[in-house]
Amino acid sequence: MSLKLNTIAFDADDTLWQNEQFFRWTEARFAELLSDHAETDHLTERLHEAEKRNLGHYGFGIKGFTLSMIETAIEVTDQKVPASVISEIIRAGQEMLSHPIELLPGVEETVGALAENHHILLITKGDLLDQERKLAQSGLGELFDGVEIVSDKKAPVYAEIFTRHKVAPEAAMMVGNSLKSDVIPVLEAGGWGVHVPHDLTWVFEHADPPVNHPRFLEIPSLGALPEAIDRLR
Repeated sequence: MSLKLNTIAFDADDTLWQNEQFFRWTEARFAELLSDHAETDHLTERLHEAEKRNLGHYGFGIKGFTLSMIETAIEVTDQKVPASVISEIIRAGQEMLSHPIELLPGVEETVGALAENHHILLITKGDLLDQERKLAQSGLGELFDGVEIVSDKKAPVYAEIFTRHKVAPEAAMMVGNSLKSDVIPVLEAGGWGVHVPHDLTWVFEHADPPVNHPRFLEIPSLGALPEAIDRLR
């Protein structure tokens, strides 16, 4: 199969830089704060239920996660959670919002090399201010020809982005760690989807890999992307 590729889009969180690990650390801190009221497994289950329930209200990101922790704390304590615990939860969320960026291995070199011959996009979902902060701190901003921060990643969203950037879907490739958000909807929109697995993946991003799809690729790390693209030409 010959690939006529002119646009490569990248996810941000856990594709270019670490993200999920900070949520896991904060979940552990949350469980410790509420240890007198609920077992860790039960508390985690209640928190995930709250997150899922609140996605339509708060969207994706740290702020919604923090509000879901507060809501869960109120629920599991029958509205008796101490104000000091609420303060600690808020502080934990604020620390997440100010945590320094940690680029994943090979990111700057790979994106920089591909930017020499391709139109490069960043397509990420989450809180606008937080994603802008992380991009600014990453030092990668100048490598992108366009930045799209969206509320969710569905096939029509990708199709609209490709249209706005005047690229045919079959000439566009999306690279990310989430099969559910970064790969499957792009395939549905007519583009190429490249999965770069991360050790930690949010429970709501799990999906079965479309292994038989002709435009699906999986690579072990971002550094393997240039060679994978060359093999398709």
